[in-house]
Amino acid sequence: MEGLIMNYPLTTNTILEFGNSVYHHKKIITHLPDGTRHEYRFGDLYKRCKKLANALTQKLGITKGDIVGTFAWNHAPHVELYYGISGIGAICHTINIRLSSQQTEFVINNSEDKVIFVDATLVPLVEKIASKLETVTCFVLINAPSNFKTTLLNTIHYEDLLANESEEFEWPALNEKDACGMCYTSGTTGLPKGVLYSHRSTYLHASTILSPNAGNYSNQDTVLLVVPQFHVMAWGFPYLCLLSGSNMVLPSSNLQPESIIKILIEEKVNKANGVPTIWLGVYHEMKKNPPREKLALEEYIVGGSALPKSLIEGFEKDFGIKGVQAWGMTETSPLGTVCRLQPKHAHLSDNEKLNIRAKQGIAFPGVELRIMTDEGTLAPTDGNAMGELQIKGAWVVNSYFKTNNLDSFTEDGWFKTGDVSTIDADGYMEIKDRTKDLIKSGGEWISSVALESALMAHPKIKEAAVIAIPDEKWVEKPLASIVLVNDEDKISDEELIEFLSRDFVKYQIPRDYVFINEVPKTSVGKFDKKEIRRLFAEGKLI
Repeated sequence: MEGLIMNYPLTTNTILEFGNSVYHHKKIITHLPDGTRHEYRFGDLYKRCKKLANALTQKLGITKGDIVGTFAWNHAPHVELYYGISGIGAICHTINIRLSSQQTEFVINNSEDKVIFVDATLVPLVEKIASKLETVTCFVLINAPSNFKTTLLNTIHYEDLLANESEEFEWPALNEKDACGMCYTSGTTGLPKGVLYSHRSTYLHASTILSPNAGNYSNQDTVLLVVPQFHVMAWGFPYLCLLSGSNMVLPSSNLQPESIIKILIEEKVNKANGVPTIWLGVYHEMKKNPPREKLALEEYIVGGSALPKSLIEGFEKDFGIKGVQAWGMTETSPLGTVCRLQPKHAHLSDNEKLNIRAKQGIAFPGVELRIMTDEGTLAPTDGNAMGELQIKGAWVVNSYFKTNNLDSFTEDGWFKTGDVSTIDADGYMEIKDRTKDLIKSGGEWISSVALESALMAHPKIKEAAVIAIPDEKWVEKPLASIVLVNDEDKISDEELIEFLSRDFVKYQIPRDYVFINEVPKTSVGKFDKKEIRRLFAEGKLI
């Protein structure tokens, strides 16, 4: 027997309608690449989304099920595209601007994008591959001056596209299981794979993340979206901000530490997000040049890679700003866990609390986690037993777009993350490493993540990335690539070995260290260990 409840589809249109109805006065603020500031209200967003919907259907011929690409920074027009494209039943494909030309060409052709909306500053990247794009019929230029020159064929300016359109549009009836968005994986281990999000998964993900035990967002907040809109739908923040009534601040390409600090101060931002490398840069810049006034920033939520304990501690001690660890993947929409302390932890020492906060945390309602051993058995939740992290839930992928990749899923339907993790008795999950990044030296496993976090606690070290290199005696051994806070600083190998010996036994501690100007990053800001391995193999890592 079914419940006697209305059929009320959970779609992105319901999010937009709610945001306009209740929070039409709340702000969307954009800091554009040219330094100008743009501000309007959720009510203005609503009207422009309807103008966009008319333009998509009447001028560009987009129909339900068509895939429309965006190649853009974080700004108000990009938010309009999130809602306008999915609102008519089409699919918003956010293209990662940091992929290689070959990867970008692949994802556009694989997704069969019909139209691409592209930022003026990013047009040169698209021009390189335009002749190889098989399905694109039109390019729409965003934030382009009227005299903008390009070799792209069949272009129209975004504002011209919307100029004469009506603000009246009746959203079509959509099935909540219909696709609304797509993002491709970063392709660090092969060709990128498409992940197709549904309206339902997007709605549930956003409404769960804003809840108190998760992201904890409300109409009292002003949120800076540092995480790119071209990466996993900006972690769902353009949706959750409309649901929560949080003011939305968008930095476009202004992602340098100085620019982020300036925006935080000017807009009185109290919450923000982003990958650890962003916040490492902000922290070191604030240490070097302390702001003249106290920031309104209360906390920043981090995902993508582990948040070092030293950064959590340093930010809070020096500036009173709280770091919150989260975890997720493109395949999980992306957020799957967040780490917050509970009342039961109140009696713990500061260091014990820090050790918990550095974990990736507990699963959100709507997803489940488990650890499977190499033998295929369920690992105990004791915080010590390691194995592969697997996940299932309401916003977790069940297959890749156009790819029958059964190796990524178990027979009973769980997604295999490739992360080596533990889960303790309270459900707190901790990533120990990626499967491919674990180091096996003399038959013993060594966590590169743990070594990196410890090294970055050294006051002279800004970044540290650890990889496995061949060794005649032990088969593998760790090599640490280090970026110093100041170029003039010096650290001996002996000093680093002694520093690490406080937390690691002898066989775990690297004996090999190289000092570099910058750790290579992936398209989403993680340490690119594949590139570090390549540099080592070619003898360029010295």
